[in-house]
Amino acid sequence: MNDYGTLHESNGRYALKFERFFLRKTEDVFRIITNPISFSQWYPFAIGEIDLRLGGEIAFDDGEGTTYNGTITELKQPNLFSFREVDDLINISLQQEDKGCRIIFTHTFNDDSWVVNTAAGWHRCLDILSQIISGDPVEWKDNAAELREYYREVFNRFS
Repeated sequence: MNDYGTLHESNGRYALKFERFFLRKTEDVFRIITNPISFSQWYPFAIGEIDLRLGGEIAFDDGEGTTYNGTITELKQPNLFSFREVDDLINISLQQEDKGCRIIFTHTFNDDSWVVNTAAGWHRCLDILSQIISGDPVEWKDNAAELREYYREVFNRFS
C-alpha cells in the first residue's frame, strides 16, 4: 500500500488524505490515537489533555509559548475521532478489516500556501504513529526534504 498522501480540493477548501493499515484491532488503534501521551508523540503539537467527548476540548501547546484549544466535532468510539484546530479540521476514521484496521486521516484547511510542507509533515507524523501502534521505538527519520520534494512534484501547482 502507498503511504503517500493525496490532495483534494472542494469549495475553496483543501483536504490532505492519508491511509495506513495496521495489524491491530480498531479499538486498540482508537485507544492509542486518543491517549494524550501517545497523541503528543506523533501529533505536531503537544497536548495537555483530551476531554474525550463530543464538544470536548483538546489543549494544544506549540512548544513556543502559544497554547490554544481544539474542539472535538465528531466522536464515535472506536471508529471516528474528529476535531477542529483553529480553522482546520482533522478527521481520523478507523475501519476494521480482515486482519487489522485501516486508518483514514484527513486534514481539511483553507490556506494552500503550505500544502507541500503540510503534506510532508503529516507523512512524517503518521510514520511515527505507525511506529507507536506497532510497538516500535519512536524514531524520526531524516526524510523531510525528500518528502517535500516528492509532494512538490506531485502537487506541482502548489510549488
